[in-house]
Amino acid sequence: QVQLVESGGGLVQAGDSLRLSCAASFSTYTMGWFRRAPGKEREFVAAISRSGTTNYADSVKGRFTVSRDNAKNTVYLQMNRLKPEDSAVYYCAVTISGDVYSTSYQKDDYDYWGQGTQVTVSS
Repeated sequence: QVQLVESGGGLVQAGDSLRLSCAASFSTYTMGWFRRAPGKEREFVAAISRSGTTNYADSVKGRFTVSRDNAKNTVYLQMNRLKPEDSAVYYCAVTISGDVYSTSYQKDDYDYWGQGTQVTVSS
């Protein structure tokens, strides 16, 4: 059964940190994070390839770090110095085939999506 289980969201204050996790029930290639704020489109946040190459949206560079544990089929998103504009539902997404170096920022490139976890940052 295909399953992506996310955890780690919550309510924090500006400047705080949160760590999101997403565990897949199967082997993956690219693992990414996207987010959707109310009234906005789902947008790319970060991605990590199977080989460990990373890619970040400009808005989170230097504050967020994506990592993965291939043995556990799990991806993490460490979010530091959070801002109110980071508030959104965060979704993990994975691909199950392709380039081991790919860190795509395009939603359509991903095969499976998590259910989403809410992150709220108060000012």
